[in-house]
Amino acid sequence: MSLHAFSAAGRFYRGNLHTHSNLSDGMLPPEAVCAHYREAGYDFLALTDHFQRRYGFPVADTKAFRTNLFTTIPGAELHAPVNSQGEIWHILAVGLPEDFPATGEAETGPDLARRAVEAGAFVAIAHPQWSSLTIEDGRALPAAHAVEIYNHGCALECARGDGAWLLDALFGEGRDVTAIATDDAHFRQDDACGGWVMVKAEANEPGALLEALKAGRFYSSQGPLIHAAEMSGGALHVECSPAVNVAVVGRGSRAAHVHRRQMTRAEIPLDRFAGDWFRLVVTDAAGRTAWTNPVQLPNQG
Repeated sequence: MSLHAFSAAGRFYRGNLHTHSNLSDGMLPPEAVCAHYREAGYDFLALTDHFQRRYGFPVADTKAFRTNLFTTIPGAELHAPVNSQGEIWHILAVGLPEDFPATGEAETGPDLARRAVEAGAFVAIAHPQWSSLTIEDGRALPAAHAVEIYNHGCALECARGDGAWLLDALFGEGRDVTAIATDDAHFRQDDACGGWVMVKAEANEPGALLEALKAGRFYSSQGPLIHAAEMSGGALHVECSPAVNVAVVGRGSRAAHVHRRQMTRAEIPLDRFAGDWFRLVVTDAAGRTAWTNPVQLPNQG
């Protein structure tokens, strides 16, 4: 994984990858959900209703709600027995075909995640803190591309929206996983537009966005913008919207940061991360955060 999102061709598109409608347990019909994000200035949305028998295993057809400025990606939140807590898996699958076959009676979570990847989906481990997942749970889903580093709905409901620990543990073991921020909006409360991905693609088109997600050409945010992140001269050079803290974090307690009011540029030495990994975290004055994907560094010398 690298910072190639900031040097790749194209532009950044803002989107939400985890959302529910009244096709499962959300409050609004698909058309209203899409309209909400479109009117909020989003470029794309994945409607990911619960893929369960009681809802008819929905993969919503949202093509009618696309415009020349707003697109949609089909998806679903998949479920199967059983994680370490004795509960069903919650596995986010973005880019599922609309005819994705129903979950089999004996199908496990790892099997379902693998089948979704084989069908072309970008797959993520949903709300690991809310689900109280263990590192063994993360290891059990080797097909997953990403971990939800932030889930806005879970943060609002029970202050359990974080997933950074699982992301870091898996990446530290050699898994090439990325970090997504999502809403998990159900519209029972004001749970939309709190966490999103900024995807670098050459077109706001489902195939291009999905390709960029799988390639890791994105960062995630609750508000701050990361305009540039480049490694040179043994340091990370960052340009961002006004921030009060720009940090680099890595294995264990390894960290380095710059703390100033309203800074839009920062330079952070990377010597303590040599031969290992880091990710960038930008925080603004309102306490909102942006995260890059983890980056593997070569050994010195």
